[in-house]
Amino acid sequence: MERSFAEEVKRLSLGDGEVFHGEGILAVTKALLQSGVSYIGGYQGAPISHLIDVLGDSRELLDELGIYFENSASEAGAAAMLGASINYPVRGAVTWKSTVGTNVASDALSNLASAGVKGGALVILGEDYGEGSSIIQERTHAFAMKSQMWLMDPRPNLGSIVDAVERSFELSEASQTPVMLQLRIRACHVHGSFVCKDNRAPAVSTRELIQQPNFDFSHINLPPSIYEHERLKISSRWPAALDFIRREQLNEHFEGDCGDVGLIVPGGLYNGVIRALQQLGLADAFGACRIPMLVLNVVYPMVPDELIDFCAGKRAVLMVEEGQPNYMEDALHAILRRAGSATSLYGKDIFPMAGEYTGEVMVRALAEFVRMTEPMGLASAGAADVAAAAAPLAVLKPQAVEAFGAPVPTRPPGFCIGCPERPVFAAIKLMQKELGPVHVSADIGCHTFGTLPPFNVGSTVLGYGLGLASSSGLAPLMRNRLLSIMGDGGFWHNGFTSGVVNAVYNNQDSVLVILKNGYTSATGTQAIPSSPTQSAARPLTLDIEAALRGVGVGWVRKVTSYNVAEMRDTLQEAMTTEEGGLKVIIADGECQLERQRRIKPVNAAKLQRGERVVRTRFGIDDDVCTGDHSCIRLSGCPSLTVKPNPSALRTDPVATVNQGCMGCGLCGENAHAAVLCPSFYKAEIVQNAGAWERFMFRMRSGVIGLMAGRARSLAVEKVALV
Repeated sequence: MERSFAEEVKRLSLGDGEVFHGEGILAVTKALLQSGVSYIGGYQGAPISHLIDVLGDSRELLDELGIYFENSASEAGAAAMLGASINYPVRGAVTWKSTVGTNVASDALSNLASAGVKGGALVILGEDYGEGSSIIQERTHAFAMKSQMWLMDPRPNLGSIVDAVERSFELSEASQTPVMLQLRIRACHVHGSFVCKDNRAPAVSTRELIQQPNFDFSHINLPPSIYEHERLKISSRWPAALDFIRREQLNEHFEGDCGDVGLIVPGGLYNGVIRALQQLGLADAFGACRIPMLVLNVVYPMVPDELIDFCAGKRAVLMVEEGQPNYMEDALHAILRRAGSATSLYGKDIFPMAGEYTGEVMVRALAEFVRMTEPMGLASAGAADVAAAAAPLAVLKPQAVEAFGAPVPTRPPGFCIGCPERPVFAAIKLMQKELGPVHVSADIGCHTFGTLPPFNVGSTVLGYGLGLASSSGLAPLMRNRLLSIMGDGGFWHNGFTSGVVNAVYNNQDSVLVILKNGYTSATGTQAIPSSPTQSAARPLTLDIEAALRGVGVGWVRKVTSYNVAEMRDTLQEAMTTEEGGLKVIIADGECQLERQRRIKPVNAAKLQRGERVVRTRFGIDDDVCTGDHSCIRLSGCPSLTVKPNPSALRTDPVATVNQGCMGCGLCGENAHAAVLCPSFYKAEIVQNAGAWERFMFRMRSGVIGLMAGRARSLAVEKVALV
């Protein structure tokens, strides 16, 4: 895994009254253990993938409590797990990255929300929106509204997050409705403390089994049950949820002396709002704010009487809603106007319609709200001072630009040094040099970086494991064959059925490259069914090639990823063969990060024992390098860069390999496959070398030294003769 939590998980055993210090994800895990949850599942994805890692490291504790945990094959599989709570009073939680993961899970979620639940059902979502996001810019709110699931958005501090997890189960059971809890990137990684409770062994568990199965047709999503489900949502579940939210005071009201205006803030944005108010002099370091604030830790459903009461007697309120569409602002407009409220509502007319509400955005928008409304507690002069406090931001940016002297170059993400996927994209470039441009359907994962320079390979990205499926509409319409990309994680997640089986069934004549790096690397190298290493609980490793042949794929080739020439030739064969149907190339090369994590401790132990260890590095002969840098444009490896030419007679900088080199050999493979200048050399660094190796090293060094000295003498003689 990307990070081991073996030490941190020891804190998950803390008991009642003890203080937990740590990260947000650890706090979520502790809250689940305190809630008496019976089962947990999920699919990894930033910013929530650490939760899967923590749970994986906590298996001993989970087993002790009788809690079942599994890494689900997909978000849909995880969502379907919650079906256990439909008929039985068992609490369950699942997790994934939203909104893309929620897209995958939406079918199961719709059916779950329709049937309703007996036991608390909780979906913990990594809400990946804004500047740190890696996905399409959408929000979870629409899913909650569509299927009538309640959406928690707690304040980003550990106490609030833990309370939200525990209360979510209670809300779910009180209203017989699944609950979603969204955590933004910063909330997942926020550090703090909270007072613990004892962990609760669930009443139903792997140690306390269900004795009798339950059947109730009213829970089946068929007519006439589905009509009753809809009626229950409106007449029973919704009112029960509103009553619980109101009675248990899940939303928080903070008073302020500027009582004629107010702020309505989703809990997840609370920290940003408070920090901006501090910058404007309207809040102190402890969070005491001069403007009254209603913090919605439950953003759906909104409680009408709470909102009407908060707005009563206020001239104006500001709705802080990040992202679009502005669901909450429109709902608040409707609530206030139906109630006949004269309170003016501000929101997207001050804040940007889309994009993350960064500190700068918050300060400017809140200052503008104060300037426009002139709260009585501030008076006009005070309001002007607050608005003026935002002005320095407009000055600081130009000053920063001037201090740098030049624009900071953009730095897009890219493949890791030594990544086994980089040579595959180099081979695709070389193949296109021979055959001409090829339409490439890209996919989600590390290999999406192949769409960026220097490769620029990939025209579309439609979903995880859907590279081949996205080719099916275009393949029959193009003169040349299409090439599709799929990772092995995407293969097991969705690509096998949606892509491979679909292509075989429809006799699609195209080419698929499966990048078999062994893990879901983009989310932290979690294990998948075909990982080369499996935990003791899962010794079985499934085989991609056997799965392909099992569904009728006849043309399958397995090529070592780092062999660029063979990969290029295999691609050309697949693109030009007269054989029809799907042709699959398995690019076999383990994720270099995971490989290094595995072999470094082994090599360190060998060195401690005095055993021989060999490391491989590559370099470039300055005298041979021509300085045209074709190797860099073909590879894009960060360790392959340039340096000043040591020759006074040549001005072009030469290529060089820096200390980041991991010895994968791609630079030399590219030079060979593309027939570039032969300037690369391979060096083996031997530690704890034996006596014979040391003797041979001295002999070689002596001979080379003599020859180099003779060559220098001849060069001096030639210069003297001239």
